[in-house]
Amino acid sequence: MAVDTLDTRILRLLIERPRTSVREYARILGVARGTVQARIDRLERDGVITATGPVLSPAALGHPVLAFVHIEVTQGHLVDVGDALAAVPEIVEAFSITGGGDLLTRVVARDAGHLEDVIQRLIQLPGVVRTRTEIALRERVAHRLLPLVEAVGRGAGAADDRAERAERAGEPGHSHG
Repeated sequence: MAVDTLDTRILRLLIERPRTSVREYARILGVARGTVQARIDRLERDGVITATGPVLSPAALGHPVLAFVHIEVTQGHLVDVGDALAAVPEIVEAFSITGGGDLLTRVVARDAGHLEDVIQRLIQLPGVVRTRTEIALRERVAHRLLPLVEAVGRGAGAADDRAERAERAGEPGHSHG
């Protein structure tokens, strides 16, 4: 899906000011409220915007320990193990991966003992062969998407500029829509 300069500006506002109204976004951007709402609706429909809820802190919820647990699975049991992981509340994300292991999970825990209990629970799941755990010491780059949005926007802006120059030059096959 193509993201143009206006989409990028809207996404920036959604990231930086998530509790602002669509009317206020429109005022800031200098476009009609209906235009902003239609763009947001399209970005949601196209899967660019995937959530609108609050971002929660596991540490503030009493789970300050973060670990990445690699799980090796018996062949043919990946789906079953993946489904079983969804029943473990301390697993906040799980991915099928290539390389050393079959699944990579992001696990939060209250303390080292609680993390060990979670890992023991994972080891006992049918189909799990072994696990390998890495504990995060300090977050160096917080989860962020604004730099990516800005990079995509710079590319969209350049494409918009090229299309506009081509249109002014009267090149056929280039239209703004």
